[in-house]
Amino acid sequence: MKQKKDVKLIVALFAIAIVWGTTYLGIRIAVHTIPAWFVAGLRQVVASSILLTILLAKGQFKWIGWKSLGRQILVASLMIIVANGMTTVAEESIPSGLTSLLTALSPIIVFLGSVVFGLQKASLKGFIGVLVGFSGVAFIFRDGIGDLLDPNYKTGVTYLAMAISGWAAGTIYTKKYAHKSENLFLDLFYQFAYAAVAQLIIASLVSPSTDISQWTWQSLAAIVYLGVFGSVVGFFCYNYALKRVSATEVSILSYFNTIIAIFLGWLVLNETVTYDLLIATVLIILGVFITNYKKAEVK
Repeated sequence: MKQKKDVKLIVALFAIAIVWGTTYLGIRIAVHTIPAWFVAGLRQVVASSILLTILLAKGQFKWIGWKSLGRQILVASLMIIVANGMTTVAEESIPSGLTSLLTALSPIIVFLGSVVFGLQKASLKGFIGVLVGFSGVAFIFRDGIGDLLDPNYKTGVTYLAMAISGWAAGTIYTKKYAHKSENLFLDLFYQFAYAAVAQLIIASLVSPSTDISQWTWQSLAAIVYLGVFGSVVGFFCYNYALKRVSATEVSILSYFNTIIAIFLGWLVLNETVTYDLLIATVLIILGVFITNYKKAEVK
């Protein structure tokens, strides 16, 4: 008997791939005139304000207790302050191609961590699937791999390594301990609100003399986009999906983010789509298929 398709899960997974595939472009536009930590903090101000409005309108806003707050602070510290914040800072100093390549290491780290913490069994199929998918990303940016040795990118690569580690740790923790929440909007509000305060404090320390008059409307619009779609929509769908599939299966969507980011470059900036991209797309889809394929149960 065939299992009934979870339409909501499918929609959530597509939303994650599409929305987060556009955030690299949004971040690049935002940091063009606004310091990175201000971008990160203001993004969460937008996101938390939206969620607070929704919760108040539904009469669902409430205190979650110190124990639950502690969990939200931990998740926010790993996935928003460290992961999103450091990625934003990194994009100020390293090429977008190198950023995409290194970020694509996340599924491998999540897969290994999930095995270590007992979230899934070690399998050759899973490992091969993740590596095949990563090979697709590496194939696209193979000419930029040498940038890893460029001393000018040392700081940016270090920030991105911290971001990837934070994201992987947050994903594993959320899957193992915090994915049984009854109200994702409420949890995400506390995460975004805490992250907003923390990141704006960091911003005021790192960039105390920033000139707000130099901030362009394009950068401000990008922040609003990142808050609405990158944070509210993206994180809600990500947490929703974590309730239903493995952490590796969700994180592997970052491979699709790269393809979408390149497609947007073709659509918006008239960048050329090469055979390399087509080959990489096939590798990425094959990797996702291998990781997620399961034989149909006969009943």
